[in-house]
Order: sequence, then C-alpha cells, then structure tokens
Amino acid sequence: MPSVPPSCPEESASGLGDPRRRDQRAGIDWREDGVPVSTRFDDPYFSIADGLAETRHVFLDGNGLPGRFAPGFHIAELGFGTGLNLLAALIAWRGAGVKGPLRFTSFEAFPMSAEAMDRALSAFPEARAVADPLIAAWAQGARRIETDGLIAEIVEGDARETLPHWQGRADAWFLDGFSPAKNPELWSPELMAEVARHTAPGGTAATYTAAGFVRRGLAEAGFEVTRQPGFGRKRHMSVARLP
Repeated sequence: MPSVPPSCPEESASGLGDPRRRDQRAGIDWREDGVPVSTRFDDPYFSIADGLAETRHVFLDGNGLPGRFAPGFHIAELGFGTGLNLLAALIAWRGAGVKGPLRFTSFEAFPMSAEAMDRALSAFPEARAVADPLIAAWAQGARRIETDGLIAEIVEGDARETLPHWQGRADAWFLDGFSPAKNPELWSPELMAEVARHTAPGGTAATYTAAGFVRRGLAEAGFEVTRQPGFGRKRHMSVARLP
C-alpha cells in the first residue's frame, strides 16, 4: 500500500527492527481473536467474521469464479496481504479441474514476513492446508512461486509505480487494498485507469468497497460498475466489467 507513516512498530522475526527496512515491511498488531491489523493503516487484513468466506463472496463470486475459469486464466490483485485470496483462488481452481496452471499476479508495497503469514493463515485450516509451498518459498525470498496448479508472481513496491510497467493483462482483478478512507492512494482514479489498461476485454474486477469515488474511478476508466450485496455487515460491494 502506498501510504507511509513516520514510523512503524516492530514485528518479531520480520526484520522491522532494522530502520532501513521499516518503510518496506508490514507493521502488524495482533488482536486477541487472532486477526492481524495493519499498524500503517489501522485496518484488519481480513474480516473479523470469516476472512475466507469474505474472499469467496467478494473476489470469487464477484468475478464470476470459478464459472469463468478457463485454461490460461489470469487473476491480478492490488494488495497481497496474507496470501489468503491467492489460496482461495487456488482451491477453487483445483476444484474446477481446469487444465494447466492458474496465473496470479499481485502487487504489494509492504509485504509481511513468512512467520506472520503462517500465523494469520492458521485461522483458516482449509487455506492453511494448501499454503506450505507459498510460505516456504516466501520465507526464502521468492516472489515467483510455482506449485501444483499455480504460477504466481508478487510484485513488491508502490502499485502506482509498478503496475504501469507490468506487461500482463488480467481476466479478473481482486481490488483488496486497505480501506479507501485510510489508504486512498491505492484507489485513485489514475490507478483504476491502470487497472483497466491491464484488463483483458470482457475482464472483471471486484472489491469489498462501495465508496463513491472508487466506483466513479472505475467507471471513468471504462468499466461498467454495479453494486451488489456485501459480505456480513457490509451492505454493499462493487463489481465491474470491461466491455
């Protein structure tokens, strides 16, 4: 996520004690219920109710998945976080029985440590059961990860700088930055235009937010945008389709 505060508390075993790395690593506080909360944005990484169910409702159902899966399908994402969205997509891909690997590209400015990722994913046994290759590769510093049915690349850095240089186009986007009120840079009209530029014809995007300026930004970028029922206590979410 692009916003950078003046300082960031340490996260054990993540290297945040080194001031040279504080601006590149995720700062996390852990709630008693086990939910990780970003100290940069004062926002949880996933739903307190059920993060995996939210991912499926917002990002899979919102993009018409797994029904749209086809060989070579490519998902892109703003905000990698814990990797939960990737794992939910991988579970759905394997369940759909599509030939070849799912391609997944995610853009993340402040990656968390492998230890924190492991701890966060432990809240979701179904996702954690398929997470070992991801966590092991992440711990070794790999950002291109290939495992059964998956080719994933996590692009580190400010998406406003990295996405314009990306050569790919996605069939579906998971727009999963922190709250637009707290992390507006990741929802700017300019970045939504880049999302559209990197979307295949007929491609889609989905997000948990129904903030007006996000919906307008997507519409101005060329998407057809609609509101749908949100997850849990959230009344609405947004889905978008590129003609």
